[in-house]
Amino acid sequence: MKRILLAGATGYLGNFILQELVKQGYATTVLVRNKAALKVIDPAAITVKEAAITAPASIRGCCNNIDVVISSVGITRQKDHLTYMDVDYQANLNLLQEAQQSGVKKFIYVAVLHGPELRDLKICAAKERFVEALKKSGLDYCIIRPTGFFSDMTAYLDMAKKGTVYLFGKGTAKMNPIHGADLANVCVAAIQEPALEIEAGGREILTQHEIAHIAFTVLHKKVKIAYIPHWIRRLILSLLRLFTSSKTYGPVEFALTVISMDMIAPPFGQHTLKEYFSQQQP
Repeated sequence: MKRILLAGATGYLGNFILQELVKQGYATTVLVRNKAALKVIDPAAITVKEAAITAPASIRGCCNNIDVVISSVGITRQKDHLTYMDVDYQANLNLLQEAQQSGVKKFIYVAVLHGPELRDLKICAAKERFVEALKKSGLDYCIIRPTGFFSDMTAYLDMAKKGTVYLFGKGTAKMNPIHGADLANVCVAAIQEPALEIEAGGREILTQHEIAHIAFTVLHKKVKIAYIPHWIRRLILSLLRLFTSSKTYGPVEFALTVISMDMIAPPFGQHTLKEYFSQQQP
């Protein structure tokens, strides 16, 4: 059985990957900045190394006796003084260099669907710069490109709770977001798979309009949707880029861009969005 190092285990996706690795019996080491944030099913089933991959000295030797590295490391919402380049690029590069020095056989990295086409966005620029470094590293690799997580879709549920869901354009852009557990299965399967890149979405292709309807249905509330012209979305983006720092506009820039386009990938898993929304209710 291959020995796995997982970076990003305290994040939304990383936690599901950890659960799947343990379930399948992999000898798993997790690299975390804060042990207290780690959700462990069976502490005896894993090895925990506490270190910050943004600090190269702290992770020295972390890949010794490791066969495969899986990284879901990345900034969701920027904090402290760190930028996307600091984390999504440089921190992953630090880990990659350790993997190279220790003779790791394969590196699996979770990026973004359509990342190369979205390189003008701060988050995608950093992720794709690392993807380029990974491809040139000489290691076997697999780049996982998800459409988006079910957890991201809770924004629709939150709006529905307040009474109105706001959609840009006519709400016809399509996506098939994926549950973290289903994407974790894809990531763990990539340990054995020869594919260099895997695009992954959930089982259902939905328009934004349909997602809004699912949210109202789960809440047993009357459907109320307001449509905002795309020119207002573009104006918001322009103003944010002009008057705020990347720490402020980075996450909004990504969200307001991908929400205007189709984000569809081959379907994986069995979870449905309605099921997920229902589980979010008290």
